[in-house]
Amino acid sequence: MVLTAPALWIVLFFVVPLSVIWAYSFGRTLGLTEVAVTGTLANYQRVFDPVYLLIFGKSLFFAGFTTAICLVIGFPYALVMTFASNRGKVLLLLGIMLPFWTNLLVRTYALMAILRTEGWINSFAGLFGLGPFEMLHTNFAVIVGLVYVHLPFIVLPLYSTLDRLDRSLLEASLDLGAGHLRTIFQVVVPIAWPGIASAVMLCFIPALGSYLTPDLLGGPDSQMIASVIERQFKRANDWPFGAALSFMLMYLTLAALLVRAWQDRRKQAQGAAA
Repeated sequence: MVLTAPALWIVLFFVVPLSVIWAYSFGRTLGLTEVAVTGTLANYQRVFDPVYLLIFGKSLFFAGFTTAICLVIGFPYALVMTFASNRGKVLLLLGIMLPFWTNLLVRTYALMAILRTEGWINSFAGLFGLGPFEMLHTNFAVIVGLVYVHLPFIVLPLYSTLDRLDRSLLEASLDLGAGHLRTIFQVVVPIAWPGIASAVMLCFIPALGSYLTPDLLGGPDSQMIASVIERQFKRANDWPFGAALSFMLMYLTLAALLVRAWQDRRKQAQGAAA
């Protein structure tokens, strides 16, 4: 009985709607709101059009580049949080969590105010006779926005992993003559690797499906696949093709999760064999 209510909730509000959209991906549009499920694969064939493949590739690049930057920034931040005092941990955690207290739309408009031609960055650069720099509605603005939004998805799992490290291993490494950087890369990273991989997945997957950030901060050359899906459902009224694009995005996400699970099982098998 304890699991009945959550299972029913998942079935009604997750499985059933997804099943409807999945069925639409094999259909064709009859009218404004009517879709006939015919079993056709034409919508999935359209997905492999070079135009949409290019957008998928660009989305993967944006998500991967965003994840890499978040990891480069987030790992040292999480490491500092791990060894900070209790007061320092609270302040650092508050600094990374504060953005979550504000609506994403408000935060995005704030970035627009900062990055626009008359924004704070260009106003400051103008004091030194520099600029104005064209930053808004560019790929640069999209990457900045995605990193800003998804950085907590990297920091929090990393901090949870690093905080459970056995400090005696670090002390032993330092006592044996290894420097701090060598200790981090040869002791901390291998031990924390499962947490790092999980943090990467938690950042990459939502970044791949981002819609609002590239739509507001990007230009015509910065659109990601979520923006194309939105146009198919709202403007083009082509629900079957929008459903096919949605599930291709989901298939990519599931493929990434399967690769992660396969790597975990392979490591477990190698550990058991050793």
